[in-house]
Amino acid sequence: MIAALTKASRGAANETIVRRTTQPKRRVDTYMFDADAETMPREELARLQLRRLRQTLKCAFDNVPLHRRRLRAAGFLHGEFRSLDDLSRLPFTVKADLRDHYPFGMFARPREELVRLHASSGTTGKATVVGYTKKDIATWADLMARSMACAGARPGDVIHNAYGYGLFTGGLGAHYGAERLGATVVPMSGGSTDRQIVLIQDFGARMLCATPSYALAIAEVAEAAGVDLRRSKLAYGLFGAEPWSEAMRHEIEARLGLKAVDIYGLSEIMGPGVACECEVAQAGLHGWEDHFLFEIIDPDTGLPVAEGQSGELVITTLTKQALPMIRYRTRDITRVTTEPCICGRTHLRIRRITGRNDDMLIIRGVNVYPSQIEAVLVGLPGIAPHYQLVVTREGSLDLLAVEVESVSAQGTLEAIRQLADAVRHQIKSMIGISTIVAIKPPGDIPRSQGKAVRVRDLRPKIS
Repeated sequence: MIAALTKASRGAANETIVRRTTQPKRRVDTYMFDADAETMPREELARLQLRRLRQTLKCAFDNVPLHRRRLRAAGFLHGEFRSLDDLSRLPFTVKADLRDHYPFGMFARPREELVRLHASSGTTGKATVVGYTKKDIATWADLMARSMACAGARPGDVIHNAYGYGLFTGGLGAHYGAERLGATVVPMSGGSTDRQIVLIQDFGARMLCATPSYALAIAEVAEAAGVDLRRSKLAYGLFGAEPWSEAMRHEIEARLGLKAVDIYGLSEIMGPGVACECEVAQAGLHGWEDHFLFEIIDPDTGLPVAEGQSGELVITTLTKQALPMIRYRTRDITRVTTEPCICGRTHLRIRRITGRNDDMLIIRGVNVYPSQIEAVLVGLPGIAPHYQLVVTREGSLDLLAVEVESVSAQGTLEAIRQLADAVRHQIKSMIGISTIVAIKPPGDIPRSQGKAVRVRDLRPKIS
């Protein structure tokens, strides 16, 4: 039996959709911000995706010259898209497209209709500029509220937001989402770590939002001041904006006394809130498929890979007005699964991002991601969870130096040498590469209030 259900005031999801009267039972009773959308049967989800994809393609074709040229070249007009199976025939979009059409050449709406602009730092070239209509902002707020609820936040909670505000999307994305959820947001931004610790305690924050590296920095400063944040009201941490390992998760949880949950997003697609782990399973990020189409491709050939296989994540937006993205290559390496989650959500899960294509180092023929090194280092006896990788070149060979901190300022030269040998041996046995290990004194590795700088590439630039 089929019934029609009209959804109310969920941002971009205000439309009539077809629902089955019998829903799969949730195996765990958990709070959901938008239970109808989050538990939608997958065949129904596919129908919604196809309808929204057609609307997105029409928007892109009619309003963005680059998309129109590429769709025509691929043999598609917006009215000719028949099935989600045709998605792999559509052209990719890459970050260089935004830089080449700086600042507003990729927008599908006149600049006057935009209510906000965000942009990258532009440290490696022209900035990438993204924009939002009023409806886009409402959709983003809904998805961040959904993500926060998925991560354990509830209406009425105090949410301490230590993501950076400004042109970076993290701070305002989390801020609007917390307010949309009905929580009390503390708009702290990054920095002033001593004050962060005071306000987390005084205001009774239940959730901390930050990059994982800054969360560790907060824990470190608190411990140095004799403050045990494990005794605060913090119960959940929503951490993202940089790749981090399972070992880092355990370290954060142990030192802050909370459940560390992964969140994913990127400015070109929306900002944070594209996908989020559930606090029930902590076993992959639920990608919000009613607003985005997710694919995994072979990064070398561009061809789709089978479910469960590792590859590059590609995302197509389904509800963006100002900046529709068609098959955007994120460069993030991961895999997906549609296996049911114990929380009851039906949206696919994106496994932990292991790194980016452009972050990958090739050291003497071995592919290495910084997160692999992190997974080895975090938790090693005598080693603090702070590191940097320094890449140099000797002749035609690349050399990797791993700079790590000792947990103690005390120690003989022999003890330091033995510690370096132990770290070097662990990396060699776990990853298979030879490295130079430098043991630094406590506090010597730079701390980040935003995205951590993990790699210093000192190799000569090729002109």
